[in-house]
Amino acid sequence: MAAPPAPVAGAEAHDILGGVRAVRLSPVLAGRTEELETLDAALARASAGEPQAFVVAGEAGVGKTRLVEEFLTAARAAGAVTAAGGCVELGADGLPFAPFTTALRALQRELGDEAIAAAVGGREEELSRLLPDSSYAPPAGAPPHERDGRTRLFELTAQSLERLAADRTVVLALEDLHWSDRSTRELLSFLFRTMQATRLLVLATYRSDDIHRRHPLRPFLAELDRLRSVRRIELARLSRDEVAAQLTGIHGTVPAPTHADDIFRRSEGNPFFVEELSANPDCSLSESLRDLLLVRVERLTEPAQRVVRVAAEAGSHAEHALLAAVSGEGEDALLESLREAVAHNVLVPDEDGESYRFRHALLREAVRDDLLPGERSRLNRRYAEVLQADPTLVRAEQRLTRIARHWHHGRDSTRALPAVLAAAVEARCRHAFAEQYELLKRAMELWDDVPREIRARLRPADRIEDFETGAADTPLTELDLLAETVVAARLADERERALALTRRALEAIDEDAEPLRAAWFWVQRHWLVEDLARGDGRAELDHALLLVRDLPPSRVPALVLTAAASWEMLHRPGRPEGLAAAELAVRTAAAAGEENLELNAQVTLGIHLEDSGREEVGVGILREARDRARRSGDYTAAARAELNLAAALENLGRSREAAEVAADAARAAASRGRRDKVAFSLGNQVDSLVAMGRWDEAERVADRAERDAVVALTYGNLVQARARLALFRGDVARAEALLATARDRLGPQQTQPQMAIPLSTLTASVAAARGDLTGAREEAARTVDAGLAPGVHRYAWLLLEVAAEAEGDGRRVPAFARGTAAALARIRTAAAGLSCSAPVWAAHALLLRAQLARAAGDPDPAPWAAAAAAFEPLDRPYELARVRHRWAEALLATGDREGAAPLLADAHAAAGALGAVPLRTAVTALASRARVSLGGPDPAPADPVRALGLTSREQEVLRLVTAGRSNRQIAEELFISPKTASVHVSNLMAKLGVSARGEAAATAHRLRLFEDA
Repeated sequence: MAAPPAPVAGAEAHDILGGVRAVRLSPVLAGRTEELETLDAALARASAGEPQAFVVAGEAGVGKTRLVEEFLTAARAAGAVTAAGGCVELGADGLPFAPFTTALRALQRELGDEAIAAAVGGREEELSRLLPDSSYAPPAGAPPHERDGRTRLFELTAQSLERLAADRTVVLALEDLHWSDRSTRELLSFLFRTMQATRLLVLATYRSDDIHRRHPLRPFLAELDRLRSVRRIELARLSRDEVAAQLTGIHGTVPAPTHADDIFRRSEGNPFFVEELSANPDCSLSESLRDLLLVRVERLTEPAQRVVRVAAEAGSHAEHALLAAVSGEGEDALLESLREAVAHNVLVPDEDGESYRFRHALLREAVRDDLLPGERSRLNRRYAEVLQADPTLVRAEQRLTRIARHWHHGRDSTRALPAVLAAAVEARCRHAFAEQYELLKRAMELWDDVPREIRARLRPADRIEDFETGAADTPLTELDLLAETVVAARLADERERALALTRRALEAIDEDAEPLRAAWFWVQRHWLVEDLARGDGRAELDHALLLVRDLPPSRVPALVLTAAASWEMLHRPGRPEGLAAAELAVRTAAAAGEENLELNAQVTLGIHLEDSGREEVGVGILREARDRARRSGDYTAAARAELNLAAALENLGRSREAAEVAADAARAAASRGRRDKVAFSLGNQVDSLVAMGRWDEAERVADRAERDAVVALTYGNLVQARARLALFRGDVARAEALLATARDRLGPQQTQPQMAIPLSTLTASVAAARGDLTGAREEAARTVDAGLAPGVHRYAWLLLEVAAEAEGDGRRVPAFARGTAAALARIRTAAAGLSCSAPVWAAHALLLRAQLARAAGDPDPAPWAAAAAAFEPLDRPYELARVRHRWAEALLATGDREGAAPLLADAHAAAGALGAVPLRTAVTALASRARVSLGGPDPAPADPVRALGLTSREQEVLRLVTAGRSNRQIAEELFISPKTASVHVSNLMAKLGVSARGEAAATAHRLRLFEDA
């Protein structure tokens, strides 16, 4: 139904209009019972602590706003706190976060400053980016570390709303998403994805008939369709009976059937059209919708029509004081015109008590479309002049954007360019990078239309992410504008456009005359090429390095060298040239006085030192970088240092200390509202807990981390940890599903060694657990053949162990064993280049040596004894239990049952305590075959074959399959028909979860199910 007039809030609006109220044409909400019941049920769930999210869609005039108002009224009656905000129609400019700003103001009025301050948790300055005219101190200038700025703002907003809804039900209504800016859509998407156990209900609306194929809302709606937590309500047109009910509400009497039929036919069930036709019964059927809507305006006096035309060009809302200044009407005349427009349901007072809006957007569009082109340009110039003279006539967050819009639509390029640039800086300070990018695009379009002497008065932004802009009194150049636009496009995820802009800039630059600026653009291309998976970005980086090679220390050389050190760390860890690059980057940044770059280079240096085998030195550097970053207030650098410090300690085998550092990092991130940094830190803690055998605790921490993991990389790493745990516990199906999720989330970053090798290890492990030993071999070979850099030992030892164990499990399967020699040679060659300087990696090196001996058929227990001795002082109970199991197996092969017994008992107890079902089953099977007591009652079945659910006959068939018999040979040996043998083979393969006879045989060999296996 059409938007009804909102009640005027506050004495000011009442005094301005003298108590005049618009009359609601249809006091009865017809045909929306089912939708209201759905929302009421959702309110009940939200009140019980289950957050709810809805999107209401419908064509213009179908009643979205009216439905929301009715629901908010009911929610308030039920004790909920409600807040509404609408997107502002400013065309392509957009007004960043407009509905959130309005809704937060409403919550502030309702709950008070103390409640908001408690929800924000000491981060009022950050919140001022959404409430710039609040009592909170606004951020001064551009944020120093912009890459994380938007994430911080999003996380703070979500966290604040959750806290506000912790002990009360809060309903947030955001209207008119078809006018939304991209920053609003991204913040709403973030909120929908991260809402946790809280009493919050979020409701958004949009006009569905406006969403054409290329409308920017379309991708957002497609994303919401993939979120099961968001429900959509589609408002249909009214039926004939519902139109009759609406007419009854309008007139107070039941309409004649012919009249109801006529209105229904002409309105086609659109509630707004029903109201207009009911109010204008003499309109002919042939009149256009615009003419129908203008009938209401044309009934006003000429002064009132002038005020309405002025209001139509103001935007979605027109402030009273602004209308007075632009229209030039005296106060009494203006009030008289406004009273008339409100009384005739053309304008309605807004809830803020200071402004007006059209009763429906369709009505405003009709009035705007009726303006002559020259009339619109003149009105826009007048608005711009008035706002330029007195910006306080509108809200603080709207001033610069509205001035820029009006100058642009007023076709005054000379005044539009500086206004657009000022609005772009403000958008950047509010972390509204998409809107900044759109404004800068407009500035580039205006550039050539503005006289040179006007451009000479313009100055670059205060700092364009390490770009050399010259002295403060240096005029803005087109190259400066290009640099600012590149950064905005990259931060807005418009990487393709950013890449095209760097090409344009480099075509215009004389690299000999301006090497620093050229190098800066090459670094941008380096990042963009890699992000877009167009290459590894090395060629672009090399070009930048060449340009700054002989230049003295300054900002850009420090940036280039830091980027080069980071590239080496990610792509070629452990190489001397990477370590040298990191050391040079630290020295150059320090000499240039660029502390942020120096801190990041120092973190990178710490990682390089660790990868190069100087682990303790690297840990010391990371601690120093963390402490320095904390003292300087550079949380981004501090968080990076903390995350890598926890990983470094874990890689040294100091899991207990690593877990504590990770927990501290998570607490620090939580105190700043950085949910994804919380998730990443908790993910590090999960790795350490798994290593220490605290698997149940690891699962609980992983649950917490998963709720906060909104970035794909963080989530992908966390899923891998959970997949490894699933394998350790014997849930192969879950591990396989989690592996697929990890691959999907990690995307192009799978090519980096720190991502690629663990993912390959997990893939090979899942294949081996399924009995697909050939698949495990091929996966490991693919990764090893691609090359293992010296610094990847922390990932590579585990991959090689999986590969060697698979070779050992399949050594008695003839078809598989034919490739064993080549596979073992490949593993040995790869291992020869890996570092084992830390005790934990020395232990893994000994474990691999033992695995290789087993795979070669050597039963010597000595390698296993050495591996066990290396793992015993480490806090690695699972690895130690695995080693003791294989050590006992080797001792039994040499006839030493007495030596094997305590090892099997220890391994069995450890596997049971951990919940490592496959290991416990394998130990039980080995002890059973060797007739070794495990020292007490064993809750697991004595016969591991029966533990797999196989019948006696299927056990006999599996034994023969393992021996390489065909179905006919099995039938002859067991005195059954070949068909029956085939059925038994199919059944046992299903129970084992394998799809081929070779996989079944490999599973039997791996678990040592038969004495002669």
